[in-house]
Amino acid sequence: MLESLGSLTSSPWIYAVVALSVLLDVFLPVLPSGVLVIAVATAAAAGSATATTVAGAAEQVPREVPSLLILVLCAATASVLGDLIAYRLARRGGHRFDRAIAKSRRLTSAQARLGATLSRGGGALVVIARFAPAGRSVVSLSAGATHRKVKDFLPWSALAGVAWAGYSVSLGYFGGQWLGASWVGAAVSVLALFGAGALAAYVMRRRPTAASAPAAAEA
Repeated sequence: MLESLGSLTSSPWIYAVVALSVLLDVFLPVLPSGVLVIAVATAAAAGSATATTVAGAAEQVPREVPSLLILVLCAATASVLGDLIAYRLARRGGHRFDRAIAKSRRLTSAQARLGATLSRGGGALVVIARFAPAGRSVVSLSAGATHRKVKDFLPWSALAGVAWAGYSVSLGYFGGQWLGASWVGAAVSVLALFGAGALAAYVMRRRPTAASAPAAAEA
């Protein structure tokens, strides 16, 4: 059923579409960038198994399909660039951004805990947040607003981008291979992505609290 995407996924422009979607979803978390990556990877699985009948005999006919390596690189690179743009904007936002955060008790608390976590070398939170709904946005903007050093943020952002892109592409491709390159296989892969997001959101809620306990004890 994913063959209907063939005309799009067989074009080099698909990489630009994926990159733009991933780049912008740090500002617009409603963009389904993860779903798009999975759909393209599933289409790649479908394309690699496409067969046509020639002279009454079924044989494999190669077709232009998305390169999984390029897809991962595009998604990961766009993820890091989006993080850096959000980080820089928040860092330069100064008092205006601080005032906007101050209006939300939840964001103020998250900002403070994130700063403490990053200062202790707990950058794994950046990787975990990449999978959580809107977690990437909160972490990138908070890191900039709290003026964390870019050397403390960028390596973790790069690791997060690669991990997220690799996971999403793997879900789409292997889901298509094992469950069939259909909308059913894609749906199961998307559910697995959402499941990882729910787990990441739970860990984010628990981890900062645990990290802040030693600080409270020291005080």
